[in-house]
Amino acid sequence: MSNTFTVNKLLKLLDSFSPFARAEEWDNVGLMVGDPQREVRGILLALDPTEDLLAECRANQCNTIITHHPLIFKPLPHLRPDMPPGRLIFTAIHQEINIIACHTNLDVAPEGVSDQLARRLELAKLQVLQPTAPPAANGRDGIGFGRLGELAEPVSGKDFLARLLDALELEAVPVAGPLPAMVRKVAVCGGSGSDLAPAARQAGADIYVTGEIKHAVARWAEMEEFCLVDAGHYHSENHVIDALTVRLARELAAAGHDLPVMHSRRQQSPFRLHKK
Repeated sequence: MSNTFTVNKLLKLLDSFSPFARAEEWDNVGLMVGDPQREVRGILLALDPTEDLLAECRANQCNTIITHHPLIFKPLPHLRPDMPPGRLIFTAIHQEINIIACHTNLDVAPEGVSDQLARRLELAKLQVLQPTAPPAANGRDGIGFGRLGELAEPVSGKDFLARLLDALELEAVPVAGPLPAMVRKVAVCGGSGSDLAPAARQAGADIYVTGEIKHAVARWAEMEEFCLVDAGHYHSENHVIDALTVRLARELAAAGHDLPVMHSRRQQSPFRLHKK
């Protein structure tokens, strides 16, 4: 049997701990661009598929990209090399770069997006906030969106926000609803978890941290006197890329595949804070 590590073998490895079948029906995951039989010479991971990422991939002599957000999400009205995302797709095909997406299948996976966010905030006793599948027989490895956890010791709401800013490398965050006097139980959901705010409140969380909170949900939080923190899509999700990079590198090395596996050093949030 050939020991050549192909794109297809990489897909099977990803599927072993973040099954593509667990992605939401509206989602698009797996191989976006590329040849399943092509040999993988190096892997670059990032949150978003961008043209800058293609350049970074080439500069690091890699030929395979794994992103959280899909390159092709909705049906494309056209595919043109002079317009995005066609330009990126044409470039990837021309340069023989494979592009894979692990989106909602990585959101719900154990040690996925929300687990990594929870660990950044030093939460323990983690539970799934919105299950999408029953837990394993051992009671661990819950599958679903968001996590509910506890701090080792209660802290003031102000101190919790300071900890969050440091952990997620943020200068500031929008907050809706009253800041609790003390925080012990925290709900989190990386990315667009606005719709899980009621579940976080019902679960008894003192505060809920997610990204891209909808305006109407922020008003709901005011009326319900429940505190929501909008940590932004990028900063609430990007830490899973580091964890996925480490896991892939470890599993490939254990299988005897000597391949470079790295996370993007160039990609940052598309937003900047503008101060008066």
